[in-house]
Amino acid sequence: MPSHHNILIVGPCGTGKTFLACALAHKACLSGYTSLYCRVGRLLSELQLGKGDGQYSKRMTELAKTDVLILDDFGLSPLTEDHQRDLLEILDDRHDKHSTIVTSQVPIKLWHDCIGNETLADAILDRLVHNSYRVEIKGESMRKARNHIGKDKNSLKEEKTPNPLLVQKSDED
Repeated sequence: MPSHHNILIVGPCGTGKTFLACALAHKACLSGYTSLYCRVGRLLSELQLGKGDGQYSKRMTELAKTDVLILDDFGLSPLTEDHQRDLLEILDDRHDKHSTIVTSQVPIKLWHDCIGNETLADAILDRLVHNSYRVEIKGESMRKARNHIGKDKNSLKEEKTPNPLLVQKSDED
């Protein structure tokens, strides 16, 4: 956390991205840092509501000051222009000051398309990707492996596959 690097965790649904992000944030908390978990879609909707009820500035300040911010499920739904600008403001306020952990089912190379507006996508990804560690999780859903209703022990053994992690330091994308 002192280096203010970001962590980008990508992989298929159910492979433990959120679990890993929360475990990293928990470790940061044990070391005296603050952390906050937010699902991207819900956070951006709440920020829009905050513009109407006067809570926007307070929420943005909270997001800017948190040592470790988890943005979970990035890229699941399209971003409106307001969402794009809010995401840029969040990341701009945090850039080189605090760490952000982003989880996504979407490969990083497709994030530009998920954001939409080319200019805002460049600005957002510049603040997020170039100072980050990347973790790519592969494998099948752990939920699927745990759901053994109606299966015998032999079929469970066949379905279990290793879940390797690939960690890379990214200076550019």
